[in-house]
Amino acid sequence: MNRFAYLALGLLLLVALWAGGWFYFAGEVRRNVEALASADGEITARLTCERLDVGGFPFRFDIDCAGAEIISGDLRLTMPEIGASALVYRPTHLIAAAQGPATLTDAFTGARNEIAWSGLDASLRLTDWRIERVSLVADDISWTDTLFGEALIASSEHGEIHLIDMPEALDAEAGRAALAGYARFQAVTAPGFAINGGEAELEIELTGLPADIRVLGEPDGLRLWQQADGQLRIVSLNATDDTDYLRADGELMLNDAGQVEGQLRIASLGVVERIEGLFPEPYRRLLLGNPAQDGSYTNTVNFRGGVITSGLMPAGMIPPLF
Repeated sequence: MNRFAYLALGLLLLVALWAGGWFYFAGEVRRNVEALASADGEITARLTCERLDVGGFPFRFDIDCAGAEIISGDLRLTMPEIGASALVYRPTHLIAAAQGPATLTDAFTGARNEIAWSGLDASLRLTDWRIERVSLVADDISWTDTLFGEALIASSEHGEIHLIDMPEALDAEAGRAALAGYARFQAVTAPGFAINGGEAELEIELTGLPADIRVLGEPDGLRLWQQADGQLRIVSLNATDDTDYLRADGELMLNDAGQVEGQLRIASLGVVERIEGLFPEPYRRLLLGNPAQDGSYTNTVNFRGGVITSGLMPAGMIPPLF
């Protein structure tokens, strides 16, 4: 047997090992996705597919879930198709897409909504099982109430949501990490608030999160987040429509009893007039405060032991979250 025969034999063996490894891991991927169908739908969301395909041989793993249904508590979300893909040599970078429209129903309230889009793409990148970046981008988004006919709630020509790791906040010893979030929606229309062509941007920071994505869904996650001094910081919220605006920033956290603590600072112009028929006058003032001479409003909303106060006036209560 000459050297070319040995080379050919070696190549055949390598191809056989690669193919065997691919089919093994493809089977594991299928089993893990199918296992989601046996979740209780309460503590852990349940995902079922009318048809599940795993392909992409030899260099990718492509997962296609047609007729997808996700159930979590009273909420039920259905979509025509969800697809995800990862390269064999880069399994920690997942690319996903979904076909719409999605139908969302609430068995408790009876609400039924439809969310449509012309293109929806998502990506997830991990480093040592820690979220490095999550992105969701969509165009021509519309949110419609379909319980009785079709009533547009809101639409946007373009929307994007990103969560990015904050490496300087990583506590490897405690297993805790932090994420910075950014969301933007362009050309927003919301008939109920008389918005036509608005813009909205949101920046947040989430600290005290598990550094390992595999434990994000643990049953006592909120309590553990509180014990890690987790905080939701609203760096800035800025929504505009022509000259009217709504701006806010603040910090929210939980105390030992699972009650919300923190503060929100709100400034607005033209918002009170837009919600005049939606909320009674006392509630509008409790949320947005009193007007200045130029017609703008400012207010500080406090959360203490789950009690919401506007200035010195109690405005409501949030029950303990754990």
